[in-house]
Amino acid sequence: MYTEKVVLNEEVRADCIFNDIKELIKSSRNKIYTAVNTEMLNLYWNIGKIIMQIQNGKKRASYGETILEEVSLMLTKEFGKGFSIWNLRRMRKFYSCFPIRATMLPELSWSHYLELIKIKNNQKRNFYFKEAINSRWSVRELQRQKDSMLYERLILLTDKDKVKELSEQGQIIRENKDLIKDPFVLEFLDIKENTDYLESDLEKNILNHLKEFLLELGKGFSYVGNQLRITLESEHFYPDLVFYNRILKCFVIIDLKIGKVTHQDIGQIQMYVNYYDREVKTIDENSTIGILLSTNKNETIVKYTLPKDNKTIFSSEFKLHMPTEQELTNIIEDEKQNMKLKN
Repeated sequence: MYTEKVVLNEEVRADCIFNDIKELIKSSRNKIYTAVNTEMLNLYWNIGKIIMQIQNGKKRASYGETILEEVSLMLTKEFGKGFSIWNLRRMRKFYSCFPIRATMLPELSWSHYLELIKIKNNQKRNFYFKEAINSRWSVRELQRQKDSMLYERLILLTDKDKVKELSEQGQIIRENKDLIKDPFVLEFLDIKENTDYLESDLEKNILNHLKEFLLELGKGFSYVGNQLRITLESEHFYPDLVFYNRILKCFVIIDLKIGKVTHQDIGQIQMYVNYYDREVKTIDENSTIGILLSTNKNETIVKYTLPKDNKTIFSSEFKLHMPTEQELTNIIEDEKQNMKLKN
């Protein structure tokens, strides 16, 4: 019996030692990665600065390009790959986009910055820069959000005086409407455009791609459940998707709709919201938010079904493909028309 206890203690000690060493290795690797990344960014930033100074800021001057080609050949001969004319141009662009060293943060990798310097508009680039840091986006997530035109979609629902704030601070969640995008982009789902599918198919695909859907929803969301039963007397009801947003400290119920939103759809999600407010949320939590996510949000029906001071029920469309600039332009024009009608 005594021998067995000794062996057991040795096994426990071995596990503890293994875990301690594992954490040390992981911590050390992270520090090494951060140090290497920081040095690499500093190197590329300084190379870009030298190139800009030599070319006197004239990015397309023919004599500057000739010098750059010569420098590229010399560097490649001396240090090997990584200093092609193409890479030197990207370093020059890197410095051009981030001329103040303090704004270049090591939280992002060189691959992140390569995506950012592709963005010509300064405000838009600053927005993605801030969001990539605040939301800890991977390079792939940054690419996806950029391709889905997140900045433009948020601007659609942002007051003009907040556009500058969006650029300088990223997306700030202060009130319910800050959670809403229009449209939501669900291109990651296994559903093709213009094909017959049911709302249950849409829900199933969202659950199969929950990580991507949470990324599209935005900051602070966690999944609670789907088809969570609500019983009122002898009747049962099942909200499609329920989430919780830790920033606003409230439940968010999403009902999926293929086709036009009707006043019955609005009444149903209003019932869900009322139930959660009265039966589920705690005193220290805020009012529940309801989102009708549809292929046609039917703005007029929504407008006349909900009260003017509505701040909890929202209707938004979803698309199964990346939106084009023309599509977003059309949405902007529609929103302007709706604003005129409301006024």
